[in-house]
Amino acid sequence: MGEIVRRTTVLAVRRGDQVTLAGDGQITTGDVVLKHGANKVRTLYHDQVIAGFAGSVADAVTLFERFENQLEKHGGQLRRAAIELAKEWRTDRVLRRLEAWLIVADRKEMLLLSGEGDVIEPDDDVIAIGSGGGYAQAAAKALLQYSDLGATDVARISMEIAANLCIYTNSQISLVSLEKGDT
Repeated sequence: MGEIVRRTTVLAVRRGDQVTLAGDGQITTGDVVLKHGANKVRTLYHDQVIAGFAGSVADAVTLFERFENQLEKHGGQLRRAAIELAKEWRTDRVLRRLEAWLIVADRKEMLLLSGEGDVIEPDDDVIAIGSGGGYAQAAAKALLQYSDLGATDVARISMEIAANLCIYTNSQISLVSLEKGDT
């Protein structure tokens, strides 16, 4: 795969009937922090899908819009929309230059959309991107295995741990969640 996206951390955690996406609020360029309270996670498609990004903000907004268009076109089918976006991402000259990664999830599945147009389903109930992603993912896996915390608490605590280790991750965490009972 392409270059690892730096300067942020986004984490998805599933436990039971709940899936939570968490993102830190820091935006940096080089070694300068430009913003502390950015929101890198959001709900899409009538609040039935959650998504988060790492990479260029403008590029991620473009991808969010394209992904939401695919969701609308395919009746909210997450996997189908992701695959169609990946096809578009690989073949469109403008999209190929976008520097962002997305994590998308609904009540049933979560997927990573890479900067090269790949669609990756994690082996377990955790996936993370960005420079602090490895820290957050390791913490989340441990918390899922050794605690009874819900997905939202696991995501929040894991992001706090990542913020204490990664200089490109701060502790101003945004969270969005879905539960199977949500409509």
